[in-house]
Amino acid sequence: MTPESLADLSARAYTHMQPWSAQAFADTLARPHALLTVTEHAFVLGLVVAGEAEVLALAADPDHLRKGHAARTLACFHQDAEKRGASRVFLEVASQNAPARALYAAAGYTPAGLRKGYYPQPGAPADDALVLTRILP
Repeated sequence: MTPESLADLSARAYTHMQPWSAQAFADTLARPHALLTVTEHAFVLGLVVAGEAEVLALAADPDHLRKGHAARTLACFHQDAEKRGASRVFLEVASQNAPARALYAAAGYTPAGLRKGYYPQPGAPADDALVLTRILP
């Protein structure tokens, strides 16, 4: 996927927050530790550094929701990160994003911390970020 197609998919999927721009994707993909895992209807973008992976963005095509695409892509990301030497994955998720929280819980993520007021919301108080972690495999 190109930075533009990643930005397009994230713009359609991220109804709860500001989507990433094509430039933000390009900048992240240019980093030496970037890891992009893509399946037919979803992607996970992250970093793998010093034995740890971090999920920066996950998006699934809203026209294909509830078909397991996000879960399969996340599982593939775990495998790809492990191949690069990661033994643990971290991510942040908005506390009010119940579908994403359920996805991560089903994938074996557990709470590791809280970042208060992390996600800005237009016309409302910022949402907290839950920091989650999972041991690989």
